[in-house]
Amino acid sequence: MHSPFGVLEFLHWDFDWANYKYASVEDMEKSIKLMKEAGVAWVRMDFLWQDIEPQDEQFDFAKYDKIVELVYKNGIQILGLFNYNTGWAAANGKWNCPPKDNKLFADYAVRVIGRYKDKIKYWEVWNEPDSTIYWSAQDGLKSYCALLKEVYIAAKKEDPDCLILNGGLAEGVSSINQLYDNGDKDYFDILNIHIFYTPQDNNAIKGVLNYPKIAYKIMLRNGDGHKKIWVTEIGCPGVGKDIKTGNWWLGQNPTEEEQAQWVKEIYTELLKDKNIEKVFWAFFRDCKEHWENGIDYFGLIRWDFSKKPSFEAYKKCVEAWKRK
Repeated sequence: MHSPFGVLEFLHWDFDWANYKYASVEDMEKSIKLMKEAGVAWVRMDFLWQDIEPQDEQFDFAKYDKIVELVYKNGIQILGLFNYNTGWAAANGKWNCPPKDNKLFADYAVRVIGRYKDKIKYWEVWNEPDSTIYWSAQDGLKSYCALLKEVYIAAKKEDPDCLILNGGLAEGVSSINQLYDNGDKDYFDILNIHIFYTPQDNNAIKGVLNYPKIAYKIMLRNGDGHKKIWVTEIGCPGVGKDIKTGNWWLGQNPTEEEQAQWVKEIYTELLKDKNIEKVFWAFFRDCKEHWENGIDYFGLIRWDFSKKPSFEAYKKCVEAWKRK
């Protein structure tokens, strides 16, 4: 039985705006070694278009070859994420706008799939396309669904064995309906959703469990009852007692102990749903002054690679799942 335990981690972040989170191979190796220790079976990671094709038809895979090899040799599987726009292909020059030509994006995706198809079989098309943060031209997912369809068809030609996920949906039930209303039923293999609640809400776990149940009813109604659901982002901050930072978007920051309890609750309860196949904690390692609020502390390990209580909670959940 394939493990359902995943994490989101920004292994490609070698940029100044991310405080060079993984500027060195040594830091990447530290994180991946700790992932393996925790029992992480899957990592969700970006394959940034602007990195891979900085100019039209000029491809550079050196950075991602290194990352993929490190993850692969440690026995961790990859969910590859096709993200976002690249300057030369953007109608208005913004990273979060739809490409001026969907074929350009599909061509980049095909190049990536072709290069890594012996190691990676699961691919996600864009992140949170129903959010104005990541898809600036919101139109009820119409333009996104056109992109998803084009990428899906091209991807299956390149690797018939690959499986495609829609971009993780952030805005709930309405977005799932839009995916079907726009005719994309046959252009994703796994339904991909994001779920965020604060563990400081006494009814949080009820909300977490209810959303995929409603999602599956929509899938059934549309003849998609055979498909599985992946939750590719779920998480909360875990902020140490001596740290001063702004609150995250759902209010007061949970403590490290509250985060650990939330990890235990999520993986204990959510995996009881037979329609949920994978759950990815967001994220594995803390960030450093990137968001400048509690989001920087979503990690199971701290910036300095020390383990939080949530790391041990995650590990215990994996061990309990293996004993079943």
